[in-house]
Amino acid sequence: MRRLPVPPLLLISDRRQARRPLAAVAEAAFAGGCRWFSLREKDLPPDERRRLLGALVELGHRRGAVISAHEDLEPVLATGADGVHLPAGADPAAARARFPGGFFGVSAHSSDEAAAALRAGADYVTISPVFASASKPGYGPVLGLALLAETVALAAGPVVALGGITPKNVRSCLDMGAAGVAVMGEVMRAEDPEAMVRALLRAFGMEAN
Repeated sequence: MRRLPVPPLLLISDRRQARRPLAAVAEAAFAGGCRWFSLREKDLPPDERRRLLGALVELGHRRGAVISAHEDLEPVLATGADGVHLPAGADPAAARARFPGGFFGVSAHSSDEAAAALRAGADYVTISPVFASASKPGYGPVLGLALLAETVALAAGPVVALGGITPKNVRSCLDMGAAGVAVMGEVMRAEDPEAMVRALLRAFGMEAN
């Protein structure tokens, strides 16, 4: 099992919420101290998605960032990205068989799903939605901090809190035992993504390096 990137702040893309092109958002986020980025954009044509991931790999690796893509291993292998974030119920062992050095996460929406994914060999799981999310209004049910703590207790590995994460609640998630947090809209919608990342890192007790 690989360790989480430092800082353990996962930024997930959503071009529909972004105020700038995704590469520009990512570059600003890296300048603010983000060292972990996953390209979602599952509806992009494969060639376009591969080109975008390649650009993100080039930008991120200059800063020592870990770059992943959601669900699809092919563009990761084609571009030299670092790993894949898999959907709930996916088999991380099967993905690792094709990419032994890869960094693999799995989405979970219950403590049982999270524990199963980690037993199956995931490097981390995201648990969501911890809080109500402006990125996915009505998506739920909201799990809350108590279920986050339960998931951490049951899971034999890193649990990353996702859904409605802001600088105001990062500390609460960490206090419940989360190994890190994942954000999407809070950075994508920000007028200044670099400043938002810095604010999130201050909530961790970290500063950009």
